[in-house]
Amino acid sequence: MRDHPSPAAPTQWARPRPGRADLRGDALLAAALAIGATTTSLLYARTGIYEEKPALWVWILGLALCTLPLAARRIAPIPVALVVGAGFFVCGQFGVPEVLVVNICLFIAIYTVTAWEPRRTLAAWSLIAITAAMMIWLVVSLIIASSSTEDFLGAPRYGIFSAYATFAVIQIITNLLYFGGAIWFGLRAWRAARAATKLAAQGKELDLERQTSAAQAVALDRIAVARELHDVVAHHVSVMGIQAAAARRSLERDPGRAAAALAVVEESAHATVEELRRLVHTLRTPENEDSSSTVGIAQLSLLVEESQGAGVPTTLIVAGDPRPLPMLVDVALYRVVQEALTNVRKHAGRGAEAAVRLRFMDDAVEVEVTDDGIARRLTARGERASGAPAGTGLGLRGMRERVGAVGGAISAERREREGFMVRARVPLADRQVVAA
Repeated sequence: MRDHPSPAAPTQWARPRPGRADLRGDALLAAALAIGATTTSLLYARTGIYEEKPALWVWILGLALCTLPLAARRIAPIPVALVVGAGFFVCGQFGVPEVLVVNICLFIAIYTVTAWEPRRTLAAWSLIAITAAMMIWLVVSLIIASSSTEDFLGAPRYGIFSAYATFAVIQIITNLLYFGGAIWFGLRAWRAARAATKLAAQGKELDLERQTSAAQAVALDRIAVARELHDVVAHHVSVMGIQAAAARRSLERDPGRAAAALAVVEESAHATVEELRRLVHTLRTPENEDSSSTVGIAQLSLLVEESQGAGVPTTLIVAGDPRPLPMLVDVALYRVVQEALTNVRKHAGRGAEAAVRLRFMDDAVEVEVTDDGIARRLTARGERASGAPAGTGLGLRGMRERVGAVGGAISAERREREGFMVRARVPLADRQVVAA
């Protein structure tokens, strides 16, 4: 059986809703106390301590008020405490021969108000009222009894330290400890339940945060894999497509040129398979990834050669003093150039030329890929010129994600004249540089 409430929230508790087991336990407790109070009252009456016994209905009423309402102690703590207090007064005032179980009942009722009543201000005032009423009744009873020499075995009443005065002080201290103990234990139960509920809420928040972090990590991994696949496959497949088309057109009139184009297709296919194999290996065993094999700006000349081999004249211009870059920045810039040159081959049209510019500045590094193609020029009807195929936009999105992840910015726009320009800039101020 629970002895403390189960609040709905750590800061604002809803009214406790005891379950069937709680109500059943409280009913059994009330029944046991009623039987116990009846038994002990009969035993007290048999001892002869109580010379005058009340009427039977008063006897039954007092014991019933003290015990039976406890069956609903967690449903209505304050009303139950008031009723039990009234029963306690009836038993004491009219001489019902029972002092043990009725004291236990009042203790439980006060404890329940402190531990279960969610309206804390009302609970505090109720406890103050019950305690004050009981103490006033005690003091008045002691004052009345002090004028009679028949009570308390004729104990002397004269003097400040008389036997009766000592007895009165003991009664007051005992009752204060009695009420204080019930309230103290109730507060301990309330605070323990509050702390347990707060810990449970924090545990749920941490679990939700872990689930959210795991979902975000999975999403980021999926984006990273999608980016790598797009960069690797789109680049090499575009070269293969262009060279395959060139081989088809020149197969009959220039077999040698067709063979050279097919050789480029074969080489690009091998390169694609190799990069995919390395990507899958990295995904399976990321701890074994060799950072020295990671692509970077040192391989830009190879991208330029591939672009030239695909039929797009391309130049590489390096400005500033080259220096090692952080690995993530190095890879991001390489992928930007790779994707930009892929887009040139796919959208710039025949006869387009491209230029790759790598600039090392004091506080940043920048790459710029431009072309003089016509695919980015729009006709009056808003359609693409020269029948260039429309892209999905994933490449540009991937470039933005890569550059943004290392704190940089990227712009992609039409040039004033024909062509398109992609520029990525990554600041290097206060950045620890790691040699590739």
